[in-house]
Amino acid sequence: MSAIDELPPPRARPNQDQIQDDALEEHTELWWSREPVKSILCYCLAVVLILASGVGGIVLLSTTTSRSGEWRLGVGSTLCILALLILLKQLLSSAIQDMNCVSRREQINMLKSGGLSDIIVFLVSSIIILICGIVLLVISISGEAPGYPPILVTMHTVGVSLVVVGVVILVGVLIFVLVMLCRSCATSRFHPRNMSIFSISGQLYQRQSTTSSLANLI
Repeated sequence: MSAIDELPPPRARPNQDQIQDDALEEHTELWWSREPVKSILCYCLAVVLILASGVGGIVLLSTTTSRSGEWRLGVGSTLCILALLILLKQLLSSAIQDMNCVSRREQINMLKSGGLSDIIVFLVSSIIILICGIVLLVISISGEAPGYPPILVTMHTVGVSLVVVGVVILVGVLIFVLVMLCRSCATSRFHPRNMSIFSISGQLYQRQSTTSSLANLI
């Protein structure tokens, strides 16, 4: 019976997912590529927003005349500057990733595609586009623009388009944030580390049953 008491406890089988996570944690350059679907989605949305804002701003600036110069110049310049700012953010994130000058998990999660910086950029962009559209709608409805009906109609059309685009981006950002929050809560709740007590109890039960079988055999 003394030999049975001196038996070493059975070793737990290594968790392959935990080993893989630990291996990934050691490589900082791999942190940027976690959650590829989320990163690709935000990157594609940024590219579409850059193209739409840039093309829209260029069209408004190229069609500026003496009768409608003020509002076309203002809105077109705002859209072009917005496209340049979003492009600058994407270039800075890529440069920081290539230079590997950031090694903290919090900073990488903020700067990578789909991180906090992208959410802030999309949120600010939607607000700017909404403000431009609302201003154009107010001016066109109040009739404070120069008294040319075609100009008022064009201003109203551009204002409605900007408001629709801004609302779509804003709603999309809010839905994205809610989905990510629900997903992170579900992942943290059902993570294998939180269910380790079940595996421990299973190992203890297995050890007790093995000891009882050896005792009965002796």
